[in-house]
Amino acid sequence: MLVQKNGQIFDLPTPAPVPFVYTAQDVNQERARRLQQDFTFNGVAFQRDTVSLSRITGAATLAGFAVGAGAQEGNLRWANADQDFAWIASDNSVVPMDAQTCFAFGQAAAAVETTIVFAAKSLRELAPIPDPATWAGWP
Repeated sequence: MLVQKNGQIFDLPTPAPVPFVYTAQDVNQERARRLQQDFTFNGVAFQRDTVSLSRITGAATLAGFAVGAGAQEGNLRWANADQDFAWIASDNSVVPMDAQTCFAFGQAAAAVETTIVFAAKSLRELAPIPDPATWAGWP
């Protein structure tokens, strides 16, 4: 880069570009995005946004109590004697679940959260932090 000062021309080196640095906040934003994505259980995609996760947790808790009270595998009326229990999948299909399956469904949803949270922790510990959106360490 040529610069003129006081009638003299100087050839100054071009400054090296400053590399973009990803921060823990960038990782947290990507973690939050991933925590809202659908997850797969028994080959079916289900919503896992905040409201859905709350509902899944509640149903799984009730299912655990039903199992403890003696609900049998295959019994779809464990939650309501007048209606089979089912969950609506991401594609709007209805997936029947006995209490054991519903409990496992809740465990699977929780496991996805745990895996994503610990992956984000590992990513924040890298130096430098790679692009959180494309990092290969995500589940």
